[in-house]
Amino acid sequence: MAKSSYRPVPLQTTRTLETAGETFSQVFDARKGRGAVSNIQGRYQTDRRVAFDDGWGAGEEEENGEPAVLHTIVTEEVAKSIISRNKSPDLPFNVSLNPYRGCEHGCVYCFARPTHAYLGLSPGLDFESRIFAKMNAPELLRKELAKPSYIAETITVGINTDAYQPCERELQITRRVLQVLDECRHPAALITKSSLIERDVDILAAMASRRQVIAAVTIATLDPALARKLEPRAATPTRRLRVIRTLADAGIPVSVSIAPIIPFVNEPELESIVAAAAEAGARRAGYTVLRLPWEVNPLFQQWLLTHFPERANRVMNRIREMRGGKDNDSDFATRMRGEGVWADLIRQRFDKAVQRSAMHQRGWFDMLDASQFVPPARPPKISVSGQFDLF
Repeated sequence: MAKSSYRPVPLQTTRTLETAGETFSQVFDARKGRGAVSNIQGRYQTDRRVAFDDGWGAGEEEENGEPAVLHTIVTEEVAKSIISRNKSPDLPFNVSLNPYRGCEHGCVYCFARPTHAYLGLSPGLDFESRIFAKMNAPELLRKELAKPSYIAETITVGINTDAYQPCERELQITRRVLQVLDECRHPAALITKSSLIERDVDILAAMASRRQVIAAVTIATLDPALARKLEPRAATPTRRLRVIRTLADAGIPVSVSIAPIIPFVNEPELESIVAAAAEAGARRAGYTVLRLPWEVNPLFQQWLLTHFPERANRVMNRIREMRGGKDNDSDFATRMRGEGVWADLIRQRFDKAVQRSAMHQRGWFDMLDASQFVPPARPPKISVSGQFDLF
């Protein structure tokens, strides 16, 4: 396990944040190009480790007074299955496909971080530096689509972790998945923070001409300095606006996802993001408020203490106002939008901003056409005797 990145400091300069019976009072060192500021223990790890600076380990952890560079490790894996199904009533899709586990973009707020705990890894720095690539995803998808029992419905690609994160440039798993979907006339939806999606405009434009693809670009802030803290290895906000324009000019239906909205951090930019995305060519918009499930809660609060210590308590108090007094509420009815006066105010501001920009809210999944689906050819079965089966 990687060492914790914080250094003890004199008590008088220690920042504290009270939450759910736990006090965060450590000062963490932000690593350049990384979102999380620590490698907290996953909830399934039985042994607990506490960092202690005895004066001997500085050379390993620091370079010129800064935390050592944390290099990304991409592990190729052979997945057993590739399509996931959900029954969540607050999600507009039922089927998803994720070519990667972990995400190098390093968004500190990412709801998928806790999934790294299933691997015995930390949802903190491990999540953004230990990436697992499902190399056989296209083959598994083709096999799934060839099943006689398969019924086509929109597959959302990259909903858990970004399908266009940096290693995709070389591995091209997402592109090969799209080639299978295009070949089979199968509808798909994509959501990303990366400009790499422009590489696949040729495939996406062909699918869009058949009403079989939509894309969403996530923009949480227009401030490049804040973006470097929130989502350090994703495309810059200006570059994402150019992505929206590129997709729109190619005839690909594109929307903007303003997610997550964090009170007193990026929340003041809500109207500006809607207006900028509309000007770039987005025709629909959606938003979610910050969610703090499992390990995301302490990771986000550590991040707050590191980057915005003067407003940390204020931010968390407002989040609790929208979560019924708790840090997080997983209720399907409120988890995406929150509840209470502040949540209602955000909703009203968003609605008015969308109206002014002549955009629509979410609802494009219904326009995708699954009736054109053509199953891939199934390879013939060979019996034990070496003869081809008839059925």
